[in-house]
Amino acid sequence: MTPLEHLKNWYDQVWVQQDLDAIDRFFTPDFEAQGVMDFGIGPEDFRALAEALLAQVEINDIRFDRAVEMGDWVWATFTVFAVTLADQTPVQTTGQIMVRTKDGNAVEAYNQIDFLTFFEQLGYLPSDSLALCLSGEGIAA
Repeated sequence: MTPLEHLKNWYDQVWVQQDLDAIDRFFTPDFEAQGVMDFGIGPEDFRALAEALLAQVEINDIRFDRAVEMGDWVWATFTVFAVTLADQTPVQTTGQIMVRTKDGNAVEAYNQIDFLTFFEQLGYLPSDSLALCLSGEGIAA
């Protein structure tokens, strides 16, 4: 399996099919992902993250917009298409990921996901939060 095929299977099984047991099948035990939180997260942390996000939305599709493979590495940009569980409102966000695989498992990953837009669409942040912050308005009480 190529690194890109591995990545696509990971997103499909864990995020679209919501098979959280797949986390252990795709990651090495010492796997660490950077860029999702302010600290590296391992397989158990990732399970908690997936549970929290999937309690908010149902992901219908993840499309890979661009991808580059080099040896054991894959870099990809992607778009996530989901709906809220509360009222089936469409939610869409984008991200980038760079993953190194070894023997069919992810060893390390570096993520950038547009959570600001994601949480705006869920109604947890005001619309145009970035523009508000850039203008000096702020979004916190």
